[in-house]
Amino acid sequence: MADIQGTFEDRFEGVAQALSQNLDQGLDVGASVAVALNGEIVVDIWGGYADSAKTTPWHRETLVNVFSTTKTMVALCALILADRGELDFDAPVARYWPEFAQAGKEHVLVRHLLGHTSGLSGWDEPLELAELSDWERCTSLLAAQAPWWEPGTQSGYHAVTQGYLVGEVIHRITGLTPGAFFKQNVADPLGADFHIGLPDGSEAARRVVPLISPPPADLGELGVPRLGLKTLSNPPITGDVTAQAWWRRAEIPAANGQGNARSVATVQSVIACAGEARGTRLLSDAGVEALFREQADGPDLVLGVPLRFGLGFGLSSETMPMGPRTCAWGGYGGSLVVSDLDARLTVAYVMNRMEPGVIGDPRGASIVGATVVGLLGGS
Repeated sequence: MADIQGTFEDRFEGVAQALSQNLDQGLDVGASVAVALNGEIVVDIWGGYADSAKTTPWHRETLVNVFSTTKTMVALCALILADRGELDFDAPVARYWPEFAQAGKEHVLVRHLLGHTSGLSGWDEPLELAELSDWERCTSLLAAQAPWWEPGTQSGYHAVTQGYLVGEVIHRITGLTPGAFFKQNVADPLGADFHIGLPDGSEAARRVVPLISPPPADLGELGVPRLGLKTLSNPPITGDVTAQAWWRRAEIPAANGQGNARSVATVQSVIACAGEARGTRLLSDAGVEALFREQADGPDLVLGVPLRFGLGFGLSSETMPMGPRTCAWGGYGGSLVVSDLDARLTVAYVMNRMEPGVIGDPRGASIVGATVVGLLGGS
């Protein structure tokens, strides 16, 4: 079996076996898995290789782009601001970002941004990929744009735009970029090795390994509806871009967070543990519970499957069946984080070999399933 490094409590041996099997079967090239229980890391394992040629082992401190798992980090920042009384989810976005009140958007609410219901799942104006590093251009285009559907009525996954939308609200309130706010208020207090925007030449940037892109897929054949094609093709993004310094350096808060499973689990364990983990409190209990305010439940206009969204997180649905007080989201290619508030449990999985699907991945599901078995068997 594939050699697995790291540590885990005996009752979670099945988690290590699941990762080993994924590596043995070629489903993974390199990956890390972490489980936090009661805010403490009880599984911290990794294995495989950091490159497709399998010449460089995956190490304890290896970092990788997690794509939309980054959204859970930005959502946590918004929850923190709301808990402090600085952000009202029911307020118009224009209260914080006056220029947003254009093209009929004066009544779009902050919660519409977090729940993917604002009607701004993509850009009208064609964008080159590198323009995603131009914060002012990306946000000003969204401020001027009319919604693609009536805000608040239905979700349409804001694959890349959500980071700029919520991020600009954070910026207007705090004066900090979302990456800087996250670092100062979340990552540093928790000691989490997760980054939204990495300077060239930084020690952490040197530990980032590129993703391994899957063969090109026809989104239409994957069942993505027309609005999804419009959303996901402007600009088209593949895993190859994660090898480029400008991508790592930029703040693309819906898509370019760099971390490992340990850092993802460390941060999101705050959600699982009523706002406090490892002696650091970031939220009140009520501040955490706010994320379960349902914003949409039904067919998603972009992804084409039934989804249920709270404030910044996916909730239990036909597509993502989970417990009633469980929230989750994952990233393009396969990364995943799941937090169960009743069990005070967080499971995180990140990898470098991407799968082509737009939602759902059996690798992460196998890790979560093995964790649950270990938890129940050890109780």
